Amino acid sequence: MNLETLDSRLLFAIPKKGRLHEKCLQLLSGADIQFRKSHRLDVCLVMNLPIALIFLPAADIPSFVGNGNVDIGITGHDVVLEAGMQNKITEVQRLGFGKCALQIQVPEHGSIQSVEQLVGKRIVTSFEVLSGEYFGKLDDQLQLTGDQRTKIQYVGGSVEVACALGLADGIVDLVESGETMRAAGLRAISTVLETEAVLIKSNTLSRADHTPLIDLVASRIAGVVAAEKYVVCSYNISREALPLAIQITPGRRAPTISPLEQEGWVAVNAMVLKKDSARVMDELVKTGAQDILIFNLDNCRV
Repeated sequence: MNLETLDSRLLFAIPKKGRLHEKCLQLLSGADIQFRKSHRLDVCLVMNLPIALIFLPAADIPSFVGNGNVDIGITGHDVVLEAGMQNKITEVQRLGFGKCALQIQVPEHGSIQSVEQLVGKRIVTSFEVLSGEYFGKLDDQLQLTGDQRTKIQYVGGSVEVACALGLADGIVDLVESGETMRAAGLRAISTVLETEAVLIKSNTLSRADHTPLIDLVASRIAGVVAAEKYVVCSYNISREALPLAIQITPGRRAPTISPLEQEGWVAVNAMVLKKDSARVMDELVKTGAQDILIFNLDNCRV
């Protein structure tokens, strides 16, 4: 493989490891982006579309995309902001996975109860930029200068042990379930940012003719995301009870309603949120609906 091989292809950056990697591979499979990756190479060619996948550390993807070295990519919203690339990229869509919060954590049994009490003290984090901006505003509000201002120190990992080792008075780190922080004897006192995986594109594309392909990829990915989020609810109901049933299953745009051979009855199909499907079925039973079925979606276009 050489540069000429990649020249005409859309360059698509994917996290090479970490919390987003496996979900990204599932997303590519659902979008029918077919490839074979060698264990020794971080670049591979898509077999059914003019795309090359570039596997990079998630933290590097915003810079590669923002500087136009890569056309599109998947990374965390928090990583885009930490890299300062929000003005050089466009967030095409949020992907619904990798959800977590960038939180300020302090020792559970310590004296610090609020962020204001932490201002001017020592913070350890892997997110120097976001932490610096957050505490910088608080420092300014309290008119702190010089050594009075909050001290932000970078560490590359295991941030949660910094307080126990006496390195910090508080930390700023990503929290998903909170179990790791609780095990380290920490508790959250504030949230800096809610984040999740995002599809981003460069504001300076290498080739203008890549735009239709980017739109195609974005549409396929949106279909996979929607298919994971929604199910189809199908049921039979009397026309008399139909108005009440439609309030329960309005669908994304409107339900599909078809007459049955039995007079006064119709069949209804509507997309409903997967997380609400059990409640929707319970409420439909109360309206007199019968033969209620839920179908999972493999893919869709919405």
